[in-house]
Amino acid sequence: MQSGLYVSLSSQMALEKRLTTIADNMANVNTTGFRATEVKFDEMVAATKNKLNTKVAFVSQGNDYLNESNGELQHTGNMLDFAIKGDAWFSLDTPAGRVLTRDGRFTLKDTGELVSIRGYPVLDAGGAPIQLNSKGGEPAVGTDGIIYQGDRQVGSLGLFEADISKGYLRYENSGIMTTDQPRAVVDRFNVGVEQGYLENSNVNAMREITQLIEVNRAFESVSSLMRDSEDSFKEAVQTLGGSR
Repeated sequence: MQSGLYVSLSSQMALEKRLTTIADNMANVNTTGFRATEVKFDEMVAATKNKLNTKVAFVSQGNDYLNESNGELQHTGNMLDFAIKGDAWFSLDTPAGRVLTRDGRFTLKDTGELVSIRGYPVLDAGGAPIQLNSKGGEPAVGTDGIIYQGDRQVGSLGLFEADISKGYLRYENSGIMTTDQPRAVVDRFNVGVEQGYLENSNVNAMREITQLIEVNRAFESVSSLMRDSEDSFKEAVQTLGGSR
């Protein structure tokens, strides 16, 4: 009976974590370049022994991972808006270090530096800030990320990849900092840049709402089960203790 309470408690902890991720996803349903957080739950079998030699399975607290599906591309017509086709990231130089992002809303400072919407320098494939000619006109960017002003090649947008499964931290809205060192993407025909487009969040709002309802119902069911188990345990103690 005690095992049942522990199993229920582990289930509630897992459900609470899923509720947190759903709430975060819903809050970022309109965030450019945002990738939804999913949670993987594993079964853990207790090492305790009993006369019946039965095993008790618990629910793990879950491991976060990013949904790597791409969001829909939205045409903006802004020459400083960029979207990535394929599995890659832009890289920004922030006060916290290098941050990967799929948010391609960039601007050009008076000094010619290409920066993110929050003012962080955008990096090229070598990890250096991209410097353009502030008076050279609007830049034209090919699908390979090469930047031109007029007929001159003046830089390139860095596209990076990293093994996110090794660990990551969220940075602000759509950025992530990875444990694995980001590497420049080279010679990948399935990765490219689209100028004048932005990538929408890949959060499926209807799916998240459905999961929210299911998780809430599951949480209520587990709570009810725990109350019933506690009542049964109290009744058993009173009966065995001779109070009845």
